[in-house]
Amino acid sequence: MATDELAQKLQRRLLLEESGPEPAPGGEEAAAGWGAGQEEEEEESRSSMLASADSELGAKLSRRQDINDGTARPRQAKVFNPYTEFKEFSRRQIKDMEQMFRLYDSGKDGYIDLMELKLMMEKLEAPQTHLGLKNMIKEVDEDFDGKLSFREFLLIFHKAAAGELEEDSGLMTLAKLSEIDVSTEGVKGAKNFFEAKVQALSSASKFEAEIKAEQDERKREEEEKKHRRAAFRELKSAFSQ
Repeated sequence: MATDELAQKLQRRLLLEESGPEPAPGGEEAAAGWGAGQEEEEEESRSSMLASADSELGAKLSRRQDINDGTARPRQAKVFNPYTEFKEFSRRQIKDMEQMFRLYDSGKDGYIDLMELKLMMEKLEAPQTHLGLKNMIKEVDEDFDGKLSFREFLLIFHKAAAGELEEDSGLMTLAKLSEIDVSTEGVKGAKNFFEAKVQALSSASKFEAEIKAEQDERKREEEEKKHRRAAFRELKSAFSQ
């Protein structure tokens, strides 16, 4: 792909160098009427195009050479961390949202497209029109790709918590019917999650407490496994005697 693109750039560069100013319409008499000013304008435009092509091509050739030499710096992609970006939600809530997202991401490509959203709303017994589904995606579609990433899916609940969704909108319906309980944990002291603004949480201590709880749960499960294995060994030993 990179080789084809470079070849196209080189082809365009050669065409620009070989082509001269376009002939004026109407023959030689009309061309004489254009005057020197028109020729200068065309020459300036042509020089600008050449400079732009040279700059773009030079950058690509330089990048390609660095890659071949092994000296190219990797392009860093922004890493999305839902726990730090959506601090108003607990780890349990975010995991529940992720589970729901994966459930309806039937293509397993990390996105919920229009048809998958259609299926989701039908499963929630709140079917939407084709236009309604497109508007739902459009409201949180930050990269304009026409589908929902997990981050954009979380934005639905973020906007619902912040009171940024219309009460009768498709996204508010999705948030209400999702069966993800965010009314007690996500908004401290709010009587109704969907009618209150997100209030500040002591996210650091809450985050640490949840991690510790998960670690304790894993330890407890490991202890139970050890006890079951020990009981099995005793039972096996008793039968073998």
